[in-house]
Amino acid sequence: MPHLLTGTHPYLPPPPTPQHRHNRIKPLIVAYSSNRFNFAANRITLSYSNRILLPSPLKSASINEVSVQNNPEASSISDEILGRIRELVKFLPSIFPGGTWWNFSDEVDGSIFGQPVTVWYALGKMWNLVARDRWVIFAAFSALIIAAVSEISIPHFLTASIFSAQGGDITVFHRNVRLLILLCGISGICRPFLVFDTLFALPKVDRSLCPQVLVQLAEADIARWALSPGFEPRYCLVGAITRVLNLGTHYCVKRMRETLYSSLLLQDISFFDNETVGDLTSRLGADCQQVSRVIGNDLNLILRNVLQGGGSLIYLLVLSWPLGLCTLVICSILAAVMLRYGRYQKKAARLIQEVTASANNVAQETFSLIRTVRVYGTEEEEQGRYKLWLEKLADISLRQSAAYGFWNFNFNTLYHSTQVIAVLFGGMSILAGHITAEKLTKFILYSEWLIYSTWWVGDNISNLMQSVGASEKVFNLMDLSPSSQFITEGMRLQSLTGHLEFVNVSFHYPSRPTVSVVQHVSFVVNPSEVVAIVGLSGSGKSTLVNLLLRLYEPTSGQILIDGVPHKDLDVMWWRERIGYVGQEPKLFRMDISSNIRYGCTRDVKQEDIEWAAKQAYAHDFISALPNGYETLVDDDLLSGGQKQRIAIARAILRDPKILILDEATSALDAESEHNVKGVLRSVRSDSASRRSVIVIAHRLSTIQAADRIVVMDRGQIVENGSHRELLLKDGLYARLTRKQADSMDLIKVQQRMKLHEFWFKMHREDITPTSSHFRQMQKHKTCE
Repeated sequence: MPHLLTGTHPYLPPPPTPQHRHNRIKPLIVAYSSNRFNFAANRITLSYSNRILLPSPLKSASINEVSVQNNPEASSISDEILGRIRELVKFLPSIFPGGTWWNFSDEVDGSIFGQPVTVWYALGKMWNLVARDRWVIFAAFSALIIAAVSEISIPHFLTASIFSAQGGDITVFHRNVRLLILLCGISGICRPFLVFDTLFALPKVDRSLCPQVLVQLAEADIARWALSPGFEPRYCLVGAITRVLNLGTHYCVKRMRETLYSSLLLQDISFFDNETVGDLTSRLGADCQQVSRVIGNDLNLILRNVLQGGGSLIYLLVLSWPLGLCTLVICSILAAVMLRYGRYQKKAARLIQEVTASANNVAQETFSLIRTVRVYGTEEEEQGRYKLWLEKLADISLRQSAAYGFWNFNFNTLYHSTQVIAVLFGGMSILAGHITAEKLTKFILYSEWLIYSTWWVGDNISNLMQSVGASEKVFNLMDLSPSSQFITEGMRLQSLTGHLEFVNVSFHYPSRPTVSVVQHVSFVVNPSEVVAIVGLSGSGKSTLVNLLLRLYEPTSGQILIDGVPHKDLDVMWWRERIGYVGQEPKLFRMDISSNIRYGCTRDVKQEDIEWAAKQAYAHDFISALPNGYETLVDDDLLSGGQKQRIAIARAILRDPKILILDEATSALDAESEHNVKGVLRSVRSDSASRRSVIVIAHRLSTIQAADRIVVMDRGQIVENGSHRELLLKDGLYARLTRKQADSMDLIKVQQRMKLHEFWFKMHREDITPTSSHFRQMQKHKTCE
């Protein structure tokens, strides 16, 4: 093979200078032959068909006075390959234990995590959830302890039975077999042949190392008969323990979800401004289920294997303390690796839960806004967002699986080390006469039991760490203090007249403390008065309503209700006396009657519901539905105007003292708006109720019906007065009115043109007007 042509070859000219880089470079193709090189122009042609691209940074090279041109494309490919090799070489050290590949710090923003939760703290919280059933849990764990202690004695009597049979002592053999059967029934071994198969069925132990009688008895199924599936008593205890612990697990999950849900419901609205729906629902679902494994499985197996491992270690030290100490050293190494692995799994589980919650939130947001996604054709973008979180999840899970593989590698290495030590030192001790073959057999059985118990403890502690890592956010949410509105019981007025007063109120949202939304607002709403709040978008109109509803508390100033600060009133009592209709009302997934009745504390009949629907002009379209008032609806099955009518009916049914309409007629047609405003005027003017009404609206017709108009701009009140007074001031309200009037004039002109076209068509076609034509003409006049 000839040498590759590279820039560092001693027989080639130096690399080209920058001024020659614009020249066209041809590839250098080298073929090789067993005889000689034949040069033809820039190509070397030989008898063999093999051709090799030789990438080189050189522009040209001269071999035997023949100029050979190289290819920059081949050079770039070579550079890319070399770059990848360098990256691989740099990456390899990071995958070893302690390398940067195992670090999770860059995967997810650490600010989303709550306070770290210790294992004992998490276990204490779980105990509080099952404390009501503590006697049942105590009984289950007591039975578990009895079963574990019974299992520890099985290898001893199993070996004694075999060697007594070998010695021909039938009486001792039968006695040992009966004790063995009794212990198997008490212990409730889940898997048949557990102890016997550990020694004979698994290929990890060489049968030649054991006495031949053990193999014969194993093949004759003498011990298998004692542990056979037909021997029913062995299932009783474990079955009872499992069912009792599963019962405790179900109650734990139930109470955990109840506590978490209650804690979330009682938080301030500002809490939900910073949280997402997908994240919270993920906490209620997958996270709570993950925590339930601790009681149902992890603690059960940890306690059981700790008892078995401790008993095995004591027995090993009694049999042969040198061999027992060697086994103890190996188990200590395994325990150290186990703790390290458990802490890593805790961190991985916490990240997995956070990334899963984020992925769920993306999916929930996409599905809830599927119409917007479909209209704008952003399916690929949304799929990319979801795929990004799935890739993060897969990357974290890959490292978690790699850590588990490393843990299993350590276990298998140490397990086989125990076997080698037992065979080597045990065989030497037998040859020296220090121990017998029966003791060595017992030692092998108990050493394997100790190693496997250590492995099971480590494996379940890692699962426990994962559950604790997953529970951090759950327990932090459960520990949140409820809103002060629900802690203290405020005042309940004997009667409410509906006198409202804002006194120098200022407010900024907790998520934006530097942006003041409302600044020094003061105005009064008298009983049975309609006050309209108008202004440009973002001027703070809806914020005032949120403050009045006590969704937020003012940063400074106060709101007086009949002369009493509204923060001193009982929040539930106060909200029961308010009717609220928002700009985008939401419906629950229930029938229409339940949606109208929602939140009404007084007893109402179906006739009352239908009356409220008629007042809101919703009865006609509800009756036209397949099941009428029993039709199941949600937030997406009705139009905006239909949802607003149901929301208005809901507010009317409550018979409130204070009625708040936040763009409540924005989705209604002109005729429905006119009718609903008539109903609201009659409700307001009812002398028996004397309701105060606050209206936020942009339509001129709605604003003109108000007794007083408050004009806001940039969080402050700039004008206050009646419609006529504000027009005379020629301020912001007058400008807004003129702009809207210009738009209304244009609409009237368009409607008038349609009316003229309608009559011209009738005259031209010589059509006799019918009742339907007159209804259509009336419709045009109404819109005008």
